[in-house]
Amino acid sequence: MTFLIDPLLVLIALLSFTMLGSSRLAWCVRVNAAQGMVLGVLTLVVAEHGIGIRLVLLALGTFALKGIVFPWLLLRAIRSVDLRREVRPIVGYGASLLSGIAMIALSFWIASQMVLPWPVVSPLVLPLALSTILTGLFLIVGRRTALMQVLGYLVLENGIFIFGIALARQQPFLVEMGVLLDVFVGVFVMGIMIFHISREFDHIDVDQLSTLKD
Repeated sequence: MTFLIDPLLVLIALLSFTMLGSSRLAWCVRVNAAQGMVLGVLTLVVAEHGIGIRLVLLALGTFALKGIVFPWLLLRAIRSVDLRREVRPIVGYGASLLSGIAMIALSFWIASQMVLPWPVVSPLVLPLALSTILTGLFLIVGRRTALMQVLGYLVLENGIFIFGIALARQQPFLVEMGVLLDVFVGVFVMGIMIFHISREFDHIDVDQLSTLKD
């Protein structure tokens, strides 16, 4: 199944890129869910020494949390705040797409300059993992609504997850499950924060929170 690694990595990068050009929050959540499901499949595909029970559990946990549980929590948060779009992003959508292209090019250049002490499962792993991380960071700093920043956090973690499952010589099962648990708690807490911010201030625009005075 190693022939599937490159298409799956490209698909993950394209899904991240898609989020840069969309203002619809629910659509971005669903795109992120699709990315999580692809990560779950990638976890199985990159196995070098066969598929064992621990690897299957990690793949199922990734698929369930990133592809189902997290999106459900975020879609519920969207319904509770009654917000459909990111209206005033810090960086416009056209500029965001151009920035996404630049980040992909930068990621390939950085990857070409790095020499790893161990072989990787695909030459696309390092550049596409880097581009996914950079896209997540861009969404965090380039969007105003708390929900889009949560999505940026998830995209960032997905890029880190690619490093963990594709660059490691052995599957660090306990470490990866610990990361999943940390992300689950983080998203759960962020969902609660979004709800309370909306209830108190009638919006989830974090830029407006900076205008608050004592």
